[in-house]
Amino acid sequence: MLSKAMMQTSRLLLGVIFLVAGINGYFVIFGLEPFIETSPEAMALFESNYLLIVEKTLEVFCGISLLINQYIPLVIAVLSPIVANIFLLHLFQDHSLLLLATILVLAHSYLLFYYRKNFISVLERKPS
Repeated sequence: MLSKAMMQTSRLLLGVIFLVAGINGYFVIFGLEPFIETSPEAMALFESNYLLIVEKTLEVFCGISLLINQYIPLVIAVLSPIVANIFLLHLFQDHSLLLLATILVLAHSYLLFYYRKNFISVLERKPS
C-alpha cells in the first residue's frame, strides 16, 4: 500500500514538474518572459532552438503521460537521460536548483524501481 502511494506521488510530482518545465521552455522558445526563472547555464547549452524544442516537447508529452498514467515505462526510459543531464548540470555547473534536481532523481529512481519488471528483459545478456 505504501509503495503504491509513493509510486503515485512520484509519478504525479514528476508529471507536474516536467509539464510545467516544458511549457516554461516554450515561453523561452517564443521569446516570451518565462514564468519560472531559467538557469543561464542550462540555456547556454542550447545554441539553437532545435534541441530546446525537442527537449521541451518531450518534457510536455512525458509530463502529460505521467499525469494521466499512460505509457509509464516508456516515459521512464525517455526521461532517464534528461533527468541524468539535469542532475549533472546542477551538480557541476549551476547549484541553484540542485535540490530540485535531486528530488527529480529520487522520484525517477523510485519509478524505475517500482516498474523494474518492465525493464528486466533489457538487461538479459543473451536474449532469445
